[in-house]
Amino acid sequence: MKNVSLRSCNSYKYEEVKSQVEKLINDLGGLEKYIKRDSKVFIKLNLVIKKKPDEVATTHPIVLKVIAEKLLELGCKVIVGDSPGGPYTKSSLKGVYKTCGIEEVCEELGIELNYDTSEVKVENPNGKILKYMTVIKPIVNVDHVINICKLKTHAMATFTGGVKNLFGVIPGVSKAEYHFKMPKVDDFTEALVDICSYVSPSLTIMDGVIGMEGEGPTAGVPRKIGVLLGSESPYAIDIVACNIINLDPNKVPTVQRCVEREFIEKDFSDVCVLGEKVEDKVIKDFKIPSNRSISFLRGIVPESVEIFVNKKLAGKPVINYKECIKCGECSRVCPPKAINMENKGPIIDLDYCIRCFCCHELCPKKAVDLKRPFVFRFFR
Repeated sequence: MKNVSLRSCNSYKYEEVKSQVEKLINDLGGLEKYIKRDSKVFIKLNLVIKKKPDEVATTHPIVLKVIAEKLLELGCKVIVGDSPGGPYTKSSLKGVYKTCGIEEVCEELGIELNYDTSEVKVENPNGKILKYMTVIKPIVNVDHVINICKLKTHAMATFTGGVKNLFGVIPGVSKAEYHFKMPKVDDFTEALVDICSYVSPSLTIMDGVIGMEGEGPTAGVPRKIGVLLGSESPYAIDIVACNIINLDPNKVPTVQRCVEREFIEKDFSDVCVLGEKVEDKVIKDFKIPSNRSISFLRGIVPESVEIFVNKKLAGKPVINYKECIKCGECSRVCPPKAINMENKGPIIDLDYCIRCFCCHELCPKKAVDLKRPFVFRFFR
């Protein structure tokens, strides 16, 4: 069985988070069941973009603080970090750590923030698509990885949680190359599962106190969910989180890939929820992004035709020039280089756009909207 602990947490007040995390860890059998004393631990956060904690796009610093304190009690050496979108440099990391409130916590506790921007190529023999990949160096130099993710919906992948958060071990702009090489959602999410299985976190904690609904992972709307989740299995934790936001897990591409690989049972019968009941926490009107691949043509027409039609129906990024500050970030992060900066601002060449929505995800001002054609809404 794959145990998932579910505990209520209605605010980011330190005492409440600490109390509920302790219950969560006890549900799972105690921290020492997963983390060796005096070991070296990398805490992998969700710091996708430079956002303040109250914008709820990133792991909340109080959740980090409580987990880090528990590790220090075990005598562990703690390293905290992530590889956010954009350049993987010391200066960009510093800006993200400071804005997201992570720097302050690490200074208070005297723990290390990762500024080592070196990369290492690793072999992944169990990978389905990624037999080799380049990852951030701290991941391979520790005894354990703790994966602290955020409960959010995602415009491309439908949902982002335990599995997708580990995409952040791919350094900086290399993430954009993955989008470019694997524009099909099935292939891209297969790669996400490859990365997750390679990292194999010792423990995954999900921050669902206040999550994000709609066009996440950065441009959605904050939504109070009031939960913390914990599990040894990032696959199982995503199943429970989907149920809480009333999203059928079978409609999430990463979950589909996990089921196909038998990382989790097709009927999810191997997922056991401890602590509190899922049915008491379900949010029935949670807004799920509508941008999913239309695959009704699969097996009926040639694959090239299917890809063309799906691309047209998948929607397109559109610049909101009233909000745009012409910073050029969308152009810098675009994998196929389909965005050019002109006097009026960014111009998107939709003939080259691969619909990865990196521009939407990493825009600091939420100035990239996703537009869907009427025919998409009709088929949906």
